[in-house]
Amino acid sequence: MKTIFVVDDQDLNLIKAKRALEDYYRVLTLPSAEKMFAMIKKIKPDLILLDIKMPGTDGFTAINILKENDKTRDIPVMFLTANQEDDVEAQGLEYGAVDFITKPFSTPVLLNRINHHLHIEELLKRRTERLEHMQNSVLSVVVDMVESRDKVTGGHIEKTSQLVHSLINTMREKGVYANEMENWNVETVASSCRLHDVGKIAVSDVILNKPGKLTPDEYTVMQKHASEGEQIVNRIIAKTWEADFLAHARLFAGYHHERWDGNGYPRGLKGFDIPLEGRLMAITDVYDALVSKRPYKPPFSKNKAKEIIKKETGFFFDPAIAQIFFELIDKE
Repeated sequence: MKTIFVVDDQDLNLIKAKRALEDYYRVLTLPSAEKMFAMIKKIKPDLILLDIKMPGTDGFTAINILKENDKTRDIPVMFLTANQEDDVEAQGLEYGAVDFITKPFSTPVLLNRINHHLHIEELLKRRTERLEHMQNSVLSVVVDMVESRDKVTGGHIEKTSQLVHSLINTMREKGVYANEMENWNVETVASSCRLHDVGKIAVSDVILNKPGKLTPDEYTVMQKHASEGEQIVNRIIAKTWEADFLAHARLFAGYHHERWDGNGYPRGLKGFDIPLEGRLMAITDVYDALVSKRPYKPPFSKNKAKEIIKKETGFFFDPAIAQIFFELIDKE
């Protein structure tokens, strides 16, 4: 049974809506937007009926907050209002409302409107799932292309993606950079980091698969993969609608070789000027390289890798992220 929140400061409206809907839906009545936000942390509704004029947080402010959060932006919102002026409706639609129900409402009209929009939402959900499947399929092909060309870093992309996923979850649990990651969808972000080395497509096979250490000139060419990767993702962004996934991917690609002390590349950014995606990728990228076999080195043990990263913390790596990362790999 689908869940509907009815949010209104008038008890009579809450009672009437509950009676009209309770035979068909699970209905939770809430007297304020503040109560709604508290409840939504526990239960995600399939639709929200939201009064516009309420004490405290009004309906327009509430829908704006919902739409700014990745976890709630896809919930359809229908406004309950006694105001039939065009500018009010226009403002509501601009904020993302799917419909308006005029108060006092009739039960048949209310049910008809809700059934209509939930049916549409179900169709949109299935379409979104198909698009996500297509996106993941295309992404897998691109990742395979990168890894098939770079024969010395087998499995690096998938292993670092898993590390980023675990690191983000652990940081959230510990409250580290929680505000910056508040609206992040962990699955989306961790998946997008798989494109961090996409710029290697533009690097010569001779350099990419050289069996020994690179010369200074070859290393300079290799360094270009960060900026090349960012440009590749930017070109994809210009031709697609999936802004959130690609926005994270662009930052992973372009900033994962920046250093906390400002001595990284391609921009030489320092500290918090480096996007969080870049700081996350920097430590997971280096760790996987350390514990993996490379043409110029054997695989290091977890403890040896941890020792090296500790020495570089505050220079190469963000100290707050490094501390959480140590706790994470100690559990492995």
